[in-house]
Amino acid sequence: MVTECCISGFQWDGTPIGSEGRIADNNAYIVGDSNKVAILVIADLFGWSFTNTRLLCDAYAAETPATVYMPDFFGGQVIDPAIIANTNRWNEFDLEEWSKQNAKDVRWLEILGVARALRAKYDKVGVIGYCYGGWSLFRLGDKNLNGLVDCISTAHPTWLTRDEIDTIGVPVQICAPEIDAAFTPELKAYANEVIPTKGVPYDYQYFHGVEHAFATRGNLEDERERRAMVRAKRAMVAWMREWLRGED
Repeated sequence: MVTECCISGFQWDGTPIGSEGRIADNNAYIVGDSNKVAILVIADLFGWSFTNTRLLCDAYAAETPATVYMPDFFGGQVIDPAIIANTNRWNEFDLEEWSKQNAKDVRWLEILGVARALRAKYDKVGVIGYCYGGWSLFRLGDKNLNGLVDCISTAHPTWLTRDEIDTIGVPVQICAPEIDAAFTPELKAYANEVIPTKGVPYDYQYFHGVEHAFATRGNLEDERERRAMVRAKRAMVAWMREWLRGED
């Protein structure tokens, strides 16, 4: 059963300026021209071709600046973004089957391989992840990977566990909406209790009155959602600049 937070929201107008290429064994949206700093963006279930997330990649590339890679981690499966605005079409998408095809044990080595390829090529590597990207970037920031990535930032993470929070070993930022069935109040509280004990820089950004997916599918015609989306983008850029370039 598809829930509203998984596929609701709005598609934004705009034309992404990057190109499609490859990283490791994955197709990827690539934008930016830095040869020292890279950002890996791990998309939500709308994947690497979704216009909204590509526009965000463009912003991260220009404002950090960095070369940004958003790979296809879903085996070529693409959801029609028109589903977002049409609740009558939600039954076209089988979330349970999608979750099986893209489960952690299915995609983790693929995600790890891309991160290792970026580390081999760039001096600094940050990771930004939305929804599905939330659990995976915490794993990439695991202390046992010895600094594979330099920092992570997530908005409305999904599938994130306490165990993954427990092993964080790099600077971490969370952009958390007030209303979120995936990143629950209990998990928010756990993150805020545990991460400050891990000896890593931590930035927790709370977004009153907005819901899961606000950072990637917010309604730009709604002032509260628009301001929250812009604030999240600015916060993520600042986090990347601080830990990848030593700038605030």
